[in-house]
Order: sequence, then structure tokens, then C-alpha cells
Amino acid sequence: MLKLLLICTLAVASRAEIVEEDDVLVLKKSNFEEALKAHPNILVEFYAPWCGHCKALVPEYAKAAGMLKADGSVVRLGKVDATEETELAQEYGVRGYPTIKFFKGGEKESPKEYSAGRTADDIVAWLKKRTGPAVATLAGVTEAESLIADSEVAVIGFFKDVESDGAKAFEKAAEATDDVPFALATSDDIFAKFEVSKDSVVLFKKFDEGRNTFDGELTKEDLLAFVKSNQLPLVIEFTEQTAPKIFGGEIKSHILMFLPKTSKDFDDKMDEFKKAAEGFKGKILFIFIDSDVDDNQRILEFFGLKKEECPAIRLITLEDEMTKYKPESEAITAESIIAFCKLFADGKLKPHLMSQDIPEDWDKTPVKILVGKNFEEIAFHPSKNVFVEFYAPWCGHCKQLTPIWEKLGEKFMDNADIVVAKMDSTANEIETVKVHSFPTLKFFPAGDERQVIDYNGERTLEGFSKFLESGGKDGGAPAGDDDEDMDAEDLDDVDEGQDMDSDGEDEDGHDEL
Repeated sequence: MLKLLLICTLAVASRAEIVEEDDVLVLKKSNFEEALKAHPNILVEFYAPWCGHCKALVPEYAKAAGMLKADGSVVRLGKVDATEETELAQEYGVRGYPTIKFFKGGEKESPKEYSAGRTADDIVAWLKKRTGPAVATLAGVTEAESLIADSEVAVIGFFKDVESDGAKAFEKAAEATDDVPFALATSDDIFAKFEVSKDSVVLFKKFDEGRNTFDGELTKEDLLAFVKSNQLPLVIEFTEQTAPKIFGGEIKSHILMFLPKTSKDFDDKMDEFKKAAEGFKGKILFIFIDSDVDDNQRILEFFGLKKEECPAIRLITLEDEMTKYKPESEAITAESIIAFCKLFADGKLKPHLMSQDIPEDWDKTPVKILVGKNFEEIAFHPSKNVFVEFYAPWCGHCKQLTPIWEKLGEKFMDNADIVVAKMDSTANEIETVKVHSFPTLKFFPAGDERQVIDYNGERTLEGFSKFLESGGKDGGAPAGDDDEDMDAEDLDDVDEGQDMDSDGEDEDGHDEL
């Protein structure tokens, strides 16, 4: 009996206690499986204490946990300090912060990646869609009014016959949508309250025109397109909370207006921007960025802008490669913006490539200074072997590399065939090389083939020297698509870069762009 009691005591003691902070479970490797057993449906945030995005999420995440608890939901929210629980983070492929995953039914394998926004409402709505029916059935007017009042965006299908083809297409569209609640209304009272006279789908929202009525053939694809084009405001402000919606959406062409909110003509310019947006709904996303906000300075830098140059308009496509466009006119009027967007839509715009002016002493130091305006001439010189570091002034790894790179320049400065150079890629862009992370090291061998070789060897003076002396063979690889991919959401902060270590930099010695 004593032995059995001792075994039970040890078993209980060995179980790691699951602590709560603001209704959020604090999870560790030692209590993770226990938590999944106790709470089969749990959303888990893998965070880093130093991460700016994680810090911004804290109040919204706690609010969402409280909302679910108040509703009596069995769904819980948890968090894991990935810098401490490295084994757990590695097990679930955590490569940036925050990474949020949903574990359903107590299953430890293959959790679902969280894909919605970072407000409490977004989190709760996404979880309700994941754990409840794709379409809620509205019993009466009160339920319909409550759904609309409680949701930033809600879609209601008005169908007398729930077995109709239209109703079935509506349900399929709901199943394919994570971030917007869908509901079905069949009663005459709800039809009358919302002045709907026939089978229809209406999107209700707390901004712009307030509601949009679907007009077209009731198919899953057309309904999804309708929701996607109407669920965001005509103009959306870029913030920590809206970033996932902006970058995670299906609209990959974005026009940005950089403007301080304190500007005297802020309202006038915003009105002009909104007027222009009306004709491009679902095609181009119109985004406002407050140029006075400190957290937005990295975005200004990415577009080659300074605060004193705002207001300004820029357009970017987020396809395989990010391509930027700059309007010829600096005027912010509906007319000029519409004309700019039409030229873009018609494929008549040339990409805008930033370049600094060529410094007078660009070739007077062991490491030559390249900018957009002299890159082609120097890097692809037919009789020169050119080794270039593409860097960012704020990049920690670049700063560590600087003394080695300078020694390399000194070592080969008297070699007429070799040029060691560097280029600030936050201020200069070129069509032939797309820089996704820092530092990026590329070798341009002599000849007319315009060949580009990636350097993948050790970042030491010896490693670099062997590479150059071997003509780019020892430590090199043909340039391809092997660079770290730049996450669009990382334009504003390096916190969310790929493969981050505890210092906020990736394991391969790169800082994300």
C-alpha cells in the first residue's frame, strides 16, 4: 500500500503544472502533451521575448483568451517561449516569430497554421470557424443582429431552401474561408428585417458602405471572390494587427500612400485616395502608412523614402519577386492616382529601381563602392572578376563581416583582375540581382556571359581568398533561387525573419530584408 501511494505521489509530482497568465496557458516541453490531453483544442503561440511583433500581440492574445473563456468555449490559448523551449520549437518547425499553430482534437501531429489577423476578434472568429460548423444557422432577427454587431465582417446567406444549389455553394465558400463568419437565414422575419426579397448573399461590415450584396451566379468561386474583394476597407492602414490581412490576402498588387496623420491636409488626401480606390476594388489593395510612426521607418527605407519626402505614393507587386513602381507625378489626387494605377494595370509602367549617386571616391579604397548607377559597368566588366557584398547598414551580420571584407579588399587591391566591392542594397536596386537577405555575397566572373555565382563558403579571409583564387569554384554555386526568401510582412521589422536564433538573426548568418 505504501509503495502504491509513493508511486502515485511521484507520478503526480512528475506532472508539470500548467500555469495561466491572463487566461493564456504557459506551455513547456514538460507539460505540452499534458496540456493537449486536458485541452484538446488549443491555439499555441511560439514567441520570442525580444520580438516586437510578439509584444504587440500580447494584449490582443490575452483578450481573445478572455473572450473564449467568457463564452464558455472549450478552446484555449497557450504560449511557448521558443527561445527557452528550443526542442519544442524545432519539433514544430518554428522559423520566425510569432508562429501560431492550432492543435485540434488533442492531436500532436500536423497542427494547422493560424492564418488570420492579430486582433482578438480575428483570433476568436478564426477559432470558431475551425471548431464549429462552417455555417451557423440563425434562428431569428436577434441572432442575426448579434452576429453583425459582434463581427467586423460577417456574411449571411438568405435562402428559403437550404438544399438549393445556391445554399450548397454558400456552404462550400464558408468552408474555404477561415477569417469571416458565415451564417444562414431562412426565416421571413430576417428577410424582412434586412430588406431581402429573394435568395441572396449579403456581406455586412463596420466600415465603408456597411453592406455589399452579391450580384452574380451563386458558385463557390464567385462567392469567394466577392468576399475577398469586400472584406477589407477601401483603404486599410498598415499596423501590426492588419499586416497579416494585407500580406496574407489574395490581392498581391498594393498601392501605398505614405502620409503623416498629423498633416493638416490629411483628411483631404485620404478622401482623394479613397476615391481612387473605388475603381480598383479586388484588383489593387490601397494601403495607408503613417510616415511619422517609428515602427514604419523600415518600410520607408525599403522604398527609398525619408520622412521629409512624405506624402508620397508607391506601388508594389508581391509576386515571386517584389517589384516597385513610382508615379511620375507627386500630386496626390484621385485623378493622378487612377491614371497611375491604369498604367500599371495595362503593363505600361517600368519598375522603379533606387540608386544613390556615384561617390567621387568610389574606387579610391580597397573595397570599391557600388551603387545602382555604376553596378552594371563594374560588376559585368568583361575583364574583371568582381566579388560583391550586398549589405544593409542596420544588419548585424554585415557589421561583423566588415573588417574581414576590408582585409580581403586590401589583399587583392593590387590585383588588376580582381575587384572586391560592396553595395548598400537598402538604397540601391538592380534588375539582375534580387537581394532577399543580408549579407548576400555574389561573384561576377570575367567574360561576356554575364555569369553570377553565389558564395556559399566560410566567411573568413582564408575562405574568401580561396574562392577568388579558384575563380569562384571553391565555395561557390551557380546563382539560383537558394537565397533566403524575403517575407513581405518583414518589411517593417526584422523580428519575423526566417530561421531566427535567440539574437533575432537567422542560423545561416543572414538578416532578413
